[in-house]
Amino acid sequence: MVESGLLYREEDGVAWMVISREERRNSLSAEVVERFLQCLDRAEEDERIRAVCVTGAGDRAFCSGADLGAGGGGEGMLSGFARLIKRLAAYPKPTVARVNGACLAGGMGVMLACDIVIAAEHAVFGTPEVNVGLFPMIVGALMFRNLPRKKAMEMALLGGRFTAREALEMGFVNRVAPSESLDREVGEVLKTLVSRSPIGLRLGKEAFYAVMDMPFERAVDFLSQKLVEVASTEDAVEGITAFLQKRDPVFKGK
Repeated sequence: MVESGLLYREEDGVAWMVISREERRNSLSAEVVERFLQCLDRAEEDERIRAVCVTGAGDRAFCSGADLGAGGGGEGMLSGFARLIKRLAAYPKPTVARVNGACLAGGMGVMLACDIVIAAEHAVFGTPEVNVGLFPMIVGALMFRNLPRKKAMEMALLGGRFTAREALEMGFVNRVAPSESLDREVGEVLKTLVSRSPIGLRLGKEAFYAVMDMPFERAVDFLSQKLVEVASTEDAVEGITAFLQKRDPVFKGK
């Protein structure tokens, strides 16, 4: 069902969130951002959902950023976009960005906030804000956490575009696939994520993001405590037992 330019559907333990404004290059309006946040809440609360996949409609654009023609640069929209980026970056369930085309400006923020990025070969990436007198301020918080510093500055200051292969080399894209193989590649990753322990992934994500800016020794101590917490879950016991019995584990998220 499409509401406010965002399609939400559930399929095999995955919540799909599709920016569905193909005629506007899947740009973000205030309504799309608000709907996005609501769908993230819905997927988090649903125990059947094990992973989230974000993509755009069609094959021309993943997301081209804020819809400037619809007041996309207003304070309300920017505040909502900031909330969306923070929500995605700290989301407790694994997130995959299926980049099916141009990923620009705020679209870079949505993509970088996801855990795993799989891009079609024809996809392009960039922050062209400087070309209209702006700057990728909010997106910059994620750029400097995912790109080499000099490449991040090149992207921000020059406003140029990078190919999917260049993005892969820079390390902010995990995999690149031919357009005809994109769905198969994404499907395999999602299937693997759905098969993993939900509580193990949640605790692991929380721990990894928590130590991002910690000093080394404190990070090791913190992660040691978290390992004890993960190892005490029913899923961990089941996983080890299944390994020893040479069978597939049955995870229940407990």
